[in-house]
Amino acid sequence: MSEQYLRDLLSDFDIRSDISNAKIYPYGGGHINSTFLIEGNSKYILQKINTNVFKNPVELMNNIVLVTSHIKKKIEEAGEDPEKKMTSVVKAKNGDNMITDKNGDCYRVITFVNAISHETIEHSSQLYRAAKTYGQFQKMLADFPAEKLYEVIPHFHHTPNRFKNLEKAISENESGRLDSVRDDIEFALSYRDRIGEVVNGISDGSIPLRVTHNDTKINNFLFDRETDECICMIDFDTVMSGSLLYDFGDALRIGASSAAEDEVDLDKVHFCVEPFEQFTRGLLEELSGEITPRELELLPYSALLMTYEVGIRFLTDYLNGDIYFKTSYPEHNIVRARNQFKLVRDIDARMNDLNALVKKIHNELR
Repeated sequence: MSEQYLRDLLSDFDIRSDISNAKIYPYGGGHINSTFLIEGNSKYILQKINTNVFKNPVELMNNIVLVTSHIKKKIEEAGEDPEKKMTSVVKAKNGDNMITDKNGDCYRVITFVNAISHETIEHSSQLYRAAKTYGQFQKMLADFPAEKLYEVIPHFHHTPNRFKNLEKAISENESGRLDSVRDDIEFALSYRDRIGEVVNGISDGSIPLRVTHNDTKINNFLFDRETDECICMIDFDTVMSGSLLYDFGDALRIGASSAAEDEVDLDKVHFCVEPFEQFTRGLLEELSGEITPRELELLPYSALLMTYEVGIRFLTDYLNGDIYFKTSYPEHNIVRARNQFKLVRDIDARMNDLNALVKKIHNELR
């Protein structure tokens, strides 16, 4: 895509800026959408939506607008400026949430917040601040009807369904790699009776259906450039209905790990208690009055569940021939899977201590 082509696309959006001389260049480290920073007298983000991943972009964009509009209203009611506290979708001149070019490619424009994101956690207090921001996100959306949201990726965090996908991959052995990962498969299958707690809880009503972000890694939180206070969450592509336990567990799957998710040396991979404590404390400071007893009880379990789920997704993709996740070398997916399984073992070994820690923090805040 040439710069002029992108500039022509921008002319179809209701941008309050002169784009004729704006600088346009690739931005960020995302692996799904193609992202560009538009830098003129105002800044914007232009993104080409990856419709191979997000097959229903109209519904996706409707989800984002519904949620961000609701948050914007809450921020305004609190007497604050939403442009400094959140990103929002810039409408096309025809009133749509995006445009589709002659090639069928979909583009959107998002406002730019003058803040920074962290690719890795520099100190655990950042997790505390991020958790408070996530808690505020939940409070602002507490009266939003989560069932109105379109299921962008069906069964995204339905762990039993992910388990069925693994069983299918084992049965078909498309890659011919089955014999090399039998120990990994045995470990994965040993958890079959422990993976349905959240799905079952949503089904029977003991776990409330909430708006969930579904990608709560640290680089989806924006921080103030000077104070490092957390400002807001970004990237609402996977916003759907679900359980806050999915978001809690996924944040700690990465945030409380001592190593990157593709670290080969498993002796370097541990689940760290301090980041878990910081994120739990930040969340409960915001939601101690709103979180249900069942959600509270399952917070440590959710860290195990989400780590396990991602682990079996890596293992499934390895058995299927690396058709979903991007890989840098042939063993990349199985390295990732073993990394996540090491964390699962570590979380499991610490489960009693983590449960006691959650109870301690909750009692302190009552």
